[in-house]
Amino acid sequence: MKHYSEQTATCPHCGHHIHITLDTSGGSQEFYDDCPACCHAIHLNMQVDEQHKTINLFIDADDEQIF
Repeated sequence: MKHYSEQTATCPHCGHHIHITLDTSGGSQEFYDDCPACCHAIHLNMQVDEQHKTINLFIDADDEQIF
């Protein structure tokens, strides 16, 4: 599996389409990035499945918390 993948996602705050380059060499990761259009934080959860050679990217707003 190659270590870099580019994904297109939609900002959960404003709906802007974002191009994200993912580095899968470290395995599954959870990180934050800012939307270039509205500057709000976006929570990204990347799940790497080496066995099936797939990458799943889950995106939600930073303010969505479970209490």
